[in-house]
Amino acid sequence: MAMSSSSAIRHHSHLTAAAVEAAPLRERRVSSLINIPATLSNLLHLHHERNPDDRSVGLPPPAVGLPPPAVGRNTPTVSPKEDISSLFPEIYGHADWSPLLNPLHPWLRREIVKYGEFAQATYDAFDFNPLSEFCGSCLYGRCRLLDKLGLARNGYRVSKYVYAMSHVKLPRWLERSLHADAWCTESNWMGYVAVSDDAESRRIGCRDIVVAWRGTIAPTEWFEDVQGKLKPLGDAHSDVKVEHGFLGVYTSKSDRTRYNKTSASEQVMEEIERLVSHYRQRGEEVSLTITGHSLGGALALLNAYEAASTIPDLPISVISFGGPRVGNVAFGEKLKEMNVKVLRVVVKQDMVPKMPGILFNEGLKRFEHVTGTLEWVYTHVGLELGLDVRSSPYLKHRLDVAGFHNLETYLHLVDGFLSSDKEFRGNARRDVALVNKASGMLRDELHIPPRWAQMANKGMMCNAYGRWVKPAREPEDIPSPYREEAQL
Repeated sequence: MAMSSSSAIRHHSHLTAAAVEAAPLRERRVSSLINIPATLSNLLHLHHERNPDDRSVGLPPPAVGLPPPAVGRNTPTVSPKEDISSLFPEIYGHADWSPLLNPLHPWLRREIVKYGEFAQATYDAFDFNPLSEFCGSCLYGRCRLLDKLGLARNGYRVSKYVYAMSHVKLPRWLERSLHADAWCTESNWMGYVAVSDDAESRRIGCRDIVVAWRGTIAPTEWFEDVQGKLKPLGDAHSDVKVEHGFLGVYTSKSDRTRYNKTSASEQVMEEIERLVSHYRQRGEEVSLTITGHSLGGALALLNAYEAASTIPDLPISVISFGGPRVGNVAFGEKLKEMNVKVLRVVVKQDMVPKMPGILFNEGLKRFEHVTGTLEWVYTHVGLELGLDVRSSPYLKHRLDVAGFHNLETYLHLVDGFLSSDKEFRGNARRDVALVNKASGMLRDELHIPPRWAQMANKGMMCNAYGRWVKPAREPEDIPSPYREEAQL
């Protein structure tokens, strides 16, 4: 089924005018041209766009009119920070998120957006350029990362970068340089560990350690490349099984590499344990918040499982965006038993959270009285904050698989969400133009070009002699395995 869904998405964009003009041929092939996209659109809760001359399916006319922006262009894009320490256990899920989700508490909304922006940073600072010798690395050194991305206002500092490798194929998570002198050929920058400063710690009510994991931005490839093979976490957790590709990224290492002599798991856990010990020795309350989008959401759950197993008295929360299923029922039950709190932010039209296990998932639990516990069935973990593309008056409502999965689409919808039965928030502050940073989801009436975030002159600059050259990175932005030691 995954293969046919992927094919339908690819072929839907290749319908030609000739197919419309050739009436007899069109009569014979009408089901293949219409029903497959329509089936996908129904699955995604949308109406698919079609040729205006095609009257075989009655669709409502496109929405007309666009509400004016709730705030002017000269107003801040973030709300003023408020002291949320009085609600710390509820905001961070240590009590229960449920009373704060529907309607969505404004303090919780702001924190979800904050962690979503930490996850977005793993894309905005990632070098995707295959012509760069640093492709697959972070564009900035860790001391400059949040400042360069405008996130220093959040009150965190980065203490460590995390690198990953894997021998298991996954959809476009590993980017490699075509340059002869590439910085690395086996590993990618996969995320970072950050910690709240004194002021932010007082505001939220604890010293917050954050781990942000990078995901993949090629959602259509999930249909073919995520095969859904469950693998035990180890001898001590033989009944707990997770998708083998995700586990491969999290645990792979090799002495032959520069950046993965230790695995991503070992790198991140060493830093978490160091920070927890440091701040507890100072008598502070410490919590761990793990975030990620797409593949990053899967890695966040694996990271949370390991952290809870290693430091059992550490409050741990996971806030993921568009994450796939990761493990079986035993995996979810063990996370719950270890008191790991999970909030999954999911756009209804996004296909990635439906993978893997599009057929064999938690829906089969209602047959357990007949089948018994099915160890090979995938299940989601935690609470879900469900979002709908159709709720925003600023987004196109056509079939756009990549746009539905885009993290900026998620953050736009979170910022405008009030409750499941209320319209989009009129005083949403987050800049709507960010949605089109790497997609084309915004309605044309907004006059914001699609995929506008481009590197100036594709990274080329004119030097003092009038020659166009690729500038060298600043020394502190050049990847170095010896510079990754965390310092307080």
